[in-house]
Formats: sequence, structure tokens, C-alpha cells
Amino acid sequence: MIYEIAETERTTTMTNKLYKMMNWPKIEEIIYSESDNPHELLGPHKVGGQTLIQAYFPEAQKVAIVFDETRENFQMELADEDGFFAVLIPEKEIPKYHYLVKGKDGVTCRKEEAYRYAPLITKKDTEKFKNGIHYTVYEKLGAHPMAIDGVQGTYFAVWAPSALRISVVGDFNQWDGRVHQMRRLWDSGIFELFVPGAADGDNYKFEIKLKGGLTYLKSDPYGNAAQLRPETASVITDLYGFRWEDNDFLEKRTAFQNGNVPVSVYELYLGSFVKKEIGKTYANYREIADKLIPYIKETGYTHVELMPVMEHPFDGSWGYQVIGYYAPTARYGSPNDFMYFVNALHKAGIGVILDWVPAHFPRDIQGLSNFDGTCLYEHYDPRQGSHPHWGTLIYNYGRPQVSNYLIANALFWVEKYHVDGIRMDAVASMLYLDYGKNDGEWVANIYGGNENLEAIEMIKHLNSIMKKRNPGVLMIAEESTAFPKITGDLRDGGLGFDLKWNMGFMNDYLDYIKNDPYFRSYHHGELTFSMIYAYSEKFMLVFSHDEVVHGKATMIGKMPGERKQKFANLRLTYAYMMCHPGKKLLFMGQDLGEFDEWNEERSVEWELMSNPDHAGIHTLVKDLNELYRNSPELYALDESPEGFEWINHLSAEECYLAFLRKGEKKEQIFLVLANFAGIQREITVGVPVAGKYKEIFNSDDEKYGGSGCVNSRIKRSKSVEWDDRQNSINVKLAPLSLSILQYVPLTKEELNKEKEKSCRKTGKRK
Repeated sequence: MIYEIAETERTTTMTNKLYKMMNWPKIEEIIYSESDNPHELLGPHKVGGQTLIQAYFPEAQKVAIVFDETRENFQMELADEDGFFAVLIPEKEIPKYHYLVKGKDGVTCRKEEAYRYAPLITKKDTEKFKNGIHYTVYEKLGAHPMAIDGVQGTYFAVWAPSALRISVVGDFNQWDGRVHQMRRLWDSGIFELFVPGAADGDNYKFEIKLKGGLTYLKSDPYGNAAQLRPETASVITDLYGFRWEDNDFLEKRTAFQNGNVPVSVYELYLGSFVKKEIGKTYANYREIADKLIPYIKETGYTHVELMPVMEHPFDGSWGYQVIGYYAPTARYGSPNDFMYFVNALHKAGIGVILDWVPAHFPRDIQGLSNFDGTCLYEHYDPRQGSHPHWGTLIYNYGRPQVSNYLIANALFWVEKYHVDGIRMDAVASMLYLDYGKNDGEWVANIYGGNENLEAIEMIKHLNSIMKKRNPGVLMIAEESTAFPKITGDLRDGGLGFDLKWNMGFMNDYLDYIKNDPYFRSYHHGELTFSMIYAYSEKFMLVFSHDEVVHGKATMIGKMPGERKQKFANLRLTYAYMMCHPGKKLLFMGQDLGEFDEWNEERSVEWELMSNPDHAGIHTLVKDLNELYRNSPELYALDESPEGFEWINHLSAEECYLAFLRKGEKKEQIFLVLANFAGIQREITVGVPVAGKYKEIFNSDDEKYGGSGCVNSRIKRSKSVEWDDRQNSINVKLAPLSLSILQYVPLTKEELNKEKEKSCRKTGKRK
């Protein structure tokens, strides 16, 4: 649209008086882009019975004010040749207005007033943020498109207390830091400004000027969207337009995933779940959801866990070095696309867990590093503020605004994106000040210990407030040490997580299974040790992405022997994990038996489904998930020692285990027999009660790619004492296999026959 500055309808002849009103030191602050309170001069200000309006349009030739309704036109006077204009209007109250600005190129354009609005952030907001308890601070800081007094624009706010001046720059102002200088809110360290015309989809950054004159650009720490890498700008986006349809799922979420319920998680990297289309770098969140849902439903998982979806600059970090904590990565689409993803999975009855990384952040200059010229988010002392092995920076958890940033972020993903769980990455590195460090590379806490007391407090704070606001959400710790009470009650000194990844089980089991069966008897303790501490925490058993990268080999690649033995070992492994107490997690591709190590540049090798051996692995995982979900024996007492009982765990030479999994009802009993030897066995095993035992699963079944050495006939117990039990059965065990036998109580007729038989025997003795 072409605008013309009309002839002045009402003239102003108060030039001398106007100039006397000019605060030239403050004007110079604005012209030299050093003002942290531009509202003090710019915009409308009452002067007695009149209104003084001042404006700064760098290098403009001519500026006029136009009343929106009456179209009255006031020519502004050029107070400084750099583009500072002023006019004194002889009214105390003036209606809405806009500017017509004629630039050096002779083009006139309309500009709205940015300096007539009161702050939307209150002193109560800044006090809560200062104390680290503003749990929805993301609704205040960042970029929020809205209308104020009928004017469409975006409200920007950023925390940078040591900055001399901050401007918001972007597509809406030609990236000119002189145009939209922001106002510092009292002593909060927060700068804010409403920018008319800044719209959804515009790119922006914050231009920060320090006292020494150094000026640079930073992405928005609270930005809700970002450009696709390698571009680094934040993107204005509206998070309130999506229509959610998952109320039914959310209402049932607590019962679905908390306590003794089946939780089987499919871990995946969104960028390589499906093959990208020709000409595209990545599939969209919507495409991924539409292909992921049928697979998850068919295979029987209850949840998916996504490796970090937060914006990150380096593909090879897989998302674990986050730049935009409040933005789903643009690699797969927009925030609305990711909302569609979560919504679609919920409608299909599938839970969504996100990996979340509060332990460290990268040094990329557009990010949090040295944000306002100081170590704002990180520690100044490198012994406290950097990870020597990872090359990243450590958050200063003791600064309330920093802990608030992280706590609010976890809440943000739950409350804005409806996710069902947060899996906290690298918790051990947060808990210990000397994690990955040598002597002299770390600083002890105030008591001389190596515990990071500030990080511990932040974790407790987060888990406490999460349960108060979102009681059904899972909080999961990836913690690799023996730090006590990770899942302990907060009231009892615990950290308050719902689940802890059982890294001990994973490491011990993989160390055991990689041995040739001939030598496994020497490592039997690695197989059984996990049950010694199985109830010290609430555990999730994991074979995650960490175990199938960087030369560690895939799950089947870890298995010893020839091809046939490898597949048998893998089937045994997955079956054993499913029968062991704890929730379950398996990384994508491993349920197909991929031989190739995972990397972020390739998709899952779906073509393996056409191979009988690999298809057998998939069928086995599918059947195990179905058995797990439908069998209280495998989950109803999962967190209680009463749900597990050893029958025989001492037969190291024979390399087999026998144990029970039990439900709440006395007849809910599974007898689990696992043969880790490379030879077939026929064993006698004690049973807890007399009755029948029916094999309901055998990993050597032909449909899984096994040899078919199964127990097709039901086993009826005999009064033969074995394994310190009065009754026993004989069972055939294929090499490298696991068998599950379900207890079937005797019918009344069968019990009567047993009694009659017993009486006859007693009579003969007499």
C-alpha cells in the first residue's frame, strides 16, 4: 500500500517551546541505542493540558501522526537529523493514532506506535520469577502474538539483567536494533516491548548491547519455534490455535501409567523412524505419527519415548545438546504439527514420553552461553560451569531464575503439549559435582561433599510441583549410580521420581549374555544380581539407543555364536527382560533384530520384515507385549517382593534359572524357566502348589524362528519333592530359550480324584 503524508490540517507553532521540552541526554541514549527505558521519552506523554509525542525512526525524512478515526494529520518536527521526531498536540487526551514515515528512499509507510502500552508483566510476576516459583513464566517471557486495544502485534520479553540495552530485531523491522529498543522492568532484569505488526511466522532475535559497547544477537531462550538449522533465529508462533481431542486419554492417564500397571516403551529418534521422501530432509511430525501409530498398536507397546524434540543445532547430538528448550525442532515441522503428533497418539491410546536435558547446554553463541555478557545461566567458575568431557556448560541451579527456567520448561511440555512423561537425561551428572572430573576440576559443596545440593533441590522442586499440577505424569530418571532414594518419597528425603532406568540390570545382563554359553557358568552372578536390589527403587528395564551406537554393536550384534545362536540369544534376552520385575523399554529397530548400528542418518531397516529370522523377532516382541499387558502375573505386584520368587537361581553349572511371577490373586502364577546354556535340557523343577502348568510362551517356538522344541502338553505336578517344594514337574528346555508356564488350578472333580487317590494310598499303607 502506498501512503502519502497529507498537508497538515492543524499546524503547531510551538517549536521553541517544544525544543525546551527535549531531554537531550535521554534522546542521545535512544539515538546511540543505549536506552533501557525508551518509554520514558517515546510515545505519548501528557504535558499540562497537551500531549507530547516523540518518535525515533532512524534516517527518516519526514514523519506525521494520523488519528485513526478522524484522519487528522500532524506533521512532526525533526528534533535530530538521525531520525528523532517530536510534536506537541494541543489535547490532553488523544485517540488512537499511527505514524506515516517517509524514508530516505522516498517511500512512505505506515507504522504503529510501540511505546504507548503498559507492561503486561507485573511486579508480582517478577517477584515470583526472582524467587524461582513462576511456573508459567513461559507465558510472560518469550514472544507472544496478541492484540492490545485492537492492535495486532507481538509481546516480547527477555531476562538479561546485565545488558545495557536490548532491542528485538526481526523481519518486522529490517533487523535494525535502533528501532525497537526494549524497556527494563524496575530491578527484575527483564526487558519487554509490544511490537505492533510483528506477526506469527516472523523471524526474530534479541540484540544485546553491553556497557563496553559490544553488541550481538541471541536467540530467544523462551522462543516457541525456531528456524531450521543451520539458521538460528527464533520464530513468532501462536500456541493457542490447536484444537485438542485427547480429553478421554488425559482423564485416564493416571490409571494408565502409574503404579503396578504394564508400561512397555518404544524409544525412537523421530528423524530416522521412517524413510524421508525424495527432496525432503525429514518427514513431518504428522507423517511420522500416521506411520508410527499403526506400528505401535500392532506391536503392542503402551508408550513411545522420543529422543529430545527440543530445538538443537547439531544433528549428531540427537537432540541432547539443546538450544531452544521451549521449541519443538523445526526439522519435523511446526509446533502445531507436533501438537498433532501427540494428539493423534493419545487418540490411539498411546502415551508420549519426552527425553529432557536439564544437565547441560551447548556453547553455541546464539544460545544461553554468556547470554547477557555474564555467565547468566551457567557458573562463572569453569570447575562448576563446564563439563570437560562433553564440552558443554552446566546450569547454575542455585540461581532461582535459572531453576525456574528449567522447572517451567518441564511443565510447559506437559501442560502445553500434553505429554505424559519426562525422562530426565544424565541425572548422575547433576547429582555429583565431580561427575566426569579429576581432582582440582571441581568445587566441593558447603559441607565439603561432592553432592550438588542446588541441583538436588531443583529436582525435588520440579518433581513436587509436577505432581501437584499434573499428578498422572511420569517423571523418570536416567541415573547410573547408586545414589539413594531416586524414586523415594519427597517427604522421606527422596528425589520424588516415579521410575529410574535400571542401568545395573542392563550392564550386568549384557556383560553376561555376550559370553559363549560354555563360559556363562563363571558369570552366573551377573545374571542374578539385579534381584538383590530390584525393590530398592522403582525401576524401568532398558535396552536403549545408548547400547546400540558408537561401536557397541546392536542388540543382536552383541549375541555370541553363529547366526542361529544369535537369534536364539536375542529371543531369550527379550523374553527374560519381559519376565523380570520392572517397566520395559526397547529402542527402535531392535525389535527387528537389526545388525547395523543405529545412526541418525538412516531409517529403521523395515525391509528386514521380509526375512523370516527378523520377522520372528518382531513377532516375539509383539507376543511378549501382548502377554505383558494382559497378564497381572507380570505387573500387578511389580513393585513388591511378593510378586517374585526364586525357585532355582543356584544352578550356575547348568546355566538355567527358575522363578515365579505372581499376581494379586493366589492362582495368578507364572513359572518362568530360562535356559542360558547352548544345549537342550530336561529338568525337574519344584512348583509352589500342586496343579497343572500349561506352557503359554516359549521363545523357541517355530513362529519366532526357533526349532520348535516346546512343551505342547500340559504338565501336571507330581508329589515329588524338588527345589525345597513338595511338588514338581518335568520340563523340556530348548537351548538358549525361555519358557513360561501358567499355573492352572485343579478342578473340583480333579481335587476329589486326588483325595481319593491319596486315601487309597493311605489305606494300603495301613
